[in-house]
Amino acid sequence: MSHRRVVPSISEYGTEIQADFTVTPRVLLLSLLAVGIGIVSSFLALGLLRLIALFTNVFYFQRWSMAASSPAQNTLGAMAVIVPVIGALIIGLMARYGSERIRGHGIPEALESILIHGSRVQPRLAVLKPLSAAISIGSGGPFGAEGPIIMTGGAFGSMIAQLFHLSSVERKTLLVAGAAAGMSATFAAPLSAALLAVELLLFEWKPRSMIPVALASATAGAARRYLMGLGPLFPVAAHPVFIGPQGLAGCVLAGVLAGLLSAVLTWAVYASEDLFQKLPIHWMWWPAIGGLVIGLGGLVFPQALGVGYDTIGALIQGDVPRTMIAGILVVKSIIWAVALGSGTSGGVLAPLLMMGGALGGLESMFLPFEGAGFWPLVSMGAILGGTMRSPFTGIVFAMELTHDFNALLPLLVATALSYTVSVLLLKRSILTEKVIRRGFHLSREYSVDPLEILFVREVMRTHVAAFASSTAVEEAAAHLRPDHSPRGQHLYPVLDEDKSLAGVITRKDLRKLVAEKPRGHRIGTFVRGEPVVASADEPLRVVVNRMASSGFTRMPVLDPDGRLVGMVSLQDLLSARARNLSEERDRERVIRIRLPFSSPTAEKRP
Repeated sequence: MSHRRVVPSISEYGTEIQADFTVTPRVLLLSLLAVGIGIVSSFLALGLLRLIALFTNVFYFQRWSMAASSPAQNTLGAMAVIVPVIGALIIGLMARYGSERIRGHGIPEALESILIHGSRVQPRLAVLKPLSAAISIGSGGPFGAEGPIIMTGGAFGSMIAQLFHLSSVERKTLLVAGAAAGMSATFAAPLSAALLAVELLLFEWKPRSMIPVALASATAGAARRYLMGLGPLFPVAAHPVFIGPQGLAGCVLAGVLAGLLSAVLTWAVYASEDLFQKLPIHWMWWPAIGGLVIGLGGLVFPQALGVGYDTIGALIQGDVPRTMIAGILVVKSIIWAVALGSGTSGGVLAPLLMMGGALGGLESMFLPFEGAGFWPLVSMGAILGGTMRSPFTGIVFAMELTHDFNALLPLLVATALSYTVSVLLLKRSILTEKVIRRGFHLSREYSVDPLEILFVREVMRTHVAAFASSTAVEEAAAHLRPDHSPRGQHLYPVLDEDKSLAGVITRKDLRKLVAEKPRGHRIGTFVRGEPVVASADEPLRVVVNRMASSGFTRMPVLDPDGRLVGMVSLQDLLSARARNLSEERDRERVIRIRLPFSSPTAEKRP
């Protein structure tokens, strides 16, 4: 009886080994679609900003115009308190009878679509989300446009993806491409939009997703030039390249304070949401209560209403009075936290920029002077990095908004410290807490899979029992005794005369053969030919993928020449994972310093 020589088949299960990146030519198709999504998302961003201006004019100035205007300039007096309530009532109705997914600030909803719904977004959300956000912000809501445009761009990207024959991962890529493009066009910040996608939405760093997303963001950034003009959104004079030890020490303090404020703001938002959950009324009415708080806050401090880009620009220029700084840190923070907790529609980036700028304005009163608007700029980046847990996005975003690239080093120090304080004080960010509260765990740590850097030869079992194909069945029966076969072996390789692998037989099949007592039969007659095998030089990740694809959890291991060298099982892979955990948890002193006058006893002491 002859058998074909068995060697590891890698492509059979759709896996690859020892490549830097996993990418196929399909990335070209996704990139082409992403460029188109980038162009459309830039128009969506323009449309959302025009809608916000339109509703602002309608609600506060009773005129039909898309010219930019600020709610703070209204002349309604005490009647202005009612305006946010009216807008919130409309949003509550839209959420209840249109789509509940318009509630919130956009990014958690995008996360939920990616993690839970296979990157499928309802097409109507592409209409309802920007409309509800425009009504919310236009009626005085203290929000930004970026969260809604991220969700809107993502909805459009997902909608396009659903028209093609794509996998869930490919749909995710196009959803995130639309989200990044929307942010890029809104803020003239293509690089930070791509970074936000990587740090918050993609949950991976791979060419298959990074390339289309980067191209979509770049396309939207280029299209913005013709639709809304070039950046920066908040121009500022360049600050000193080096600020000295005192300035860097101030950045450390600014980072710590930004981290503390990030924790307070996150806690305030979800404390507010918890209070609304206890109300004995339908959630449809919650935004109206939040709208009343917005109206009262706007009556005290009108600059707290709306997006507040003009206020952010003034903070960056460093020419705001102390009363404005106090108003932002107190009134803006309160109405923003209460309104978000009520479930209305709006983004978080612009409010965080304003509150970070106000914190920097406060710090300018006692920290070294490094130029007008220096500390507001540094604190803006730090507050974004701490609150959103996206430090690189916070750094690059602050630079793209201002084009002050000299601030890179101070931003790096302050944002890193803010991020440190935030992750130590809070388990989750303001964006991921909502996802967790809906019953889904989310981890945002990226690392190389330990199974990628461990090889089969490091964990395989070399002490295994194998049969020659000419072995009689009754002779093989002896291996069914626990004391005869290696412990835990449930799969037996069967070898040809030339020692090549002819097939495998399971312990269960062997028991069945023994029970039937086929005298004179050779075991090679009953083997399973062309078994799924592993190579000794393969990373364990490849073997895990092959096990998942084939359904087999035990495999013979062959060397490059096709000779049997061992067995690998799922239990061995778990042992490899345990080894990785041990490397993370077990601490030891590798190098010991011997003092000239130390005693031998003291030297041996651990």
